[in-house]
Amino acid sequence: MENVKDAGNPANRYQWAALGDLNAFFGLMLDNVTNLVILTGILVGVFKFPVDVIYTKMIPGTAFGVLIGDIIYTWLAFRLARRTGHTKVTAMPLGLDTPSTIGIAFAVLGPCYLASHDAILTWKIGMATLVLIGIVKVIMSFFGDWIGRIVPQAGLLGSLAGIGLALLAFLPLIEIFSLPIVGVAALGLVLYALVARIRLPGHIPGAFAAVLLGTIIYYILGATGGLGKEFVLPKINLIVALPVPTLGFMDGLTQAINYLPLAIPFGILTIVGGINVTESARVAGDEYRTRSILLTEAIATLVAGVCGGVAQSTPYIGHPAYKKMGGRAAYTLATGLFIGIGGMFGFISAIVDILPVAAVAPILIFVGLEIISQAYHACPRHHAPAVTFAYLPIVAELVRIQTSTLMGALNAGVQSLPAGTAKSYMVITALGHGFILTAMLWGAILAFIIDRKFISAFVYLLITAVFTFFGVIHSAMPGGEIYLPWKLTAGMQSIPYNFTIAYLVFAVMILILNFLPKQVEENEVE
Repeated sequence: MENVKDAGNPANRYQWAALGDLNAFFGLMLDNVTNLVILTGILVGVFKFPVDVIYTKMIPGTAFGVLIGDIIYTWLAFRLARRTGHTKVTAMPLGLDTPSTIGIAFAVLGPCYLASHDAILTWKIGMATLVLIGIVKVIMSFFGDWIGRIVPQAGLLGSLAGIGLALLAFLPLIEIFSLPIVGVAALGLVLYALVARIRLPGHIPGAFAAVLLGTIIYYILGATGGLGKEFVLPKINLIVALPVPTLGFMDGLTQAINYLPLAIPFGILTIVGGINVTESARVAGDEYRTRSILLTEAIATLVAGVCGGVAQSTPYIGHPAYKKMGGRAAYTLATGLFIGIGGMFGFISAIVDILPVAAVAPILIFVGLEIISQAYHACPRHHAPAVTFAYLPIVAELVRIQTSTLMGALNAGVQSLPAGTAKSYMVITALGHGFILTAMLWGAILAFIIDRKFISAFVYLLITAVFTFFGVIHSAMPGGEIYLPWKLTAGMQSIPYNFTIAYLVFAVMILILNFLPKQVEENEVE
């Protein structure tokens, strides 16, 4: 119901811009820039992809998708404030999805370029893959509310907290300690100003101050020889490249269909994540409609793909952190305009060159810490084991990423590993694939068991078994593709069959236990 009673009173009008928006803007903007730094670093550093194609073709369209998504999320914040009468609504943050940005770079763009040595064709295949992901997301967005109703909060927030721990907190830690003088100085300011919430002199935004300090130290060390031969002054070239809609993706569509098994999981990944972040925002006080959030990210992804983008947009999991910063709606509007216009006129590409990753990474750690804290505070206390249990698939994905990177650098395949090590590597790979969905299911199953809802746990275990059998989660394929398991090679069939049977045994066991007399432990906490 609209709150119209005091609509004319200025004190009850939506305060859509506040000082906290400045902090939130730097956090969200830098998060997006970090993803573009990662995309560029993988393509250029690993695959020797031409940087001019990235800056003039890929980044403008990718950034334009962020612009569209953040503008819509800004409007949704105004609509929510009008509907509820709340004056301090925080807009949902939207930006580039880190896991799929890395995944598309390593699994689609890089291999395409190595096979064809044609940067333009690779770009078109990347566009087509993104369009396919967008279509998947549009279809799935209509089921978001239903999924949100049937999954326990421990499953939703636990999977997010696992991402906060493993991907948003630990992976940036590697970048920080790769350049420790730069990274730790920036991290120290983040912990002081954002985590401990102590104001800096002159009310300087903590996120801005941290990145600025880290960047200054980086260039001082570089100029004085403290970074050795690794330091190279960036060449700043501002090139105008407008993200004009094009059917060029059609030229890569036939080959992109081969990557559909990858596109579908990437779409599912952000849809499930979007459900989680909508729940996270609700807990923080902003009750958005799940379908609106999901449909917006799907549209933003489609727009990016049609305009030349290669990385999908997603609602970010840091809404509570941005709300704590004091952000309203101005920060998403400013971020969208900055990233979108910057992508068109080249200064985003220049920033990608200028900012050291070690100075930006601490912002991700702050967001990760906020997400982990919220998961434990928002869920019932007795569900804490379920929240923690949901971490484990994300930890497996972290190990998979690092192990795969190391093996790729060594040009080593699974067949070169000793038998026992090869088996462990394949198990870790399977545990990591589909990690968000796996985490959500694991957290939900344990929450149901804790609450003595054994039939619900039984149903979820059956769903988990079906998803496992076809590789939606626990895919045995190196790239995480879905499949018909009987068509896999003999060496790969053991994982889908054994994992599926294991879940079915667990399900039958829970069903049998449901009908047995139950005794409550004397020390059980109600």
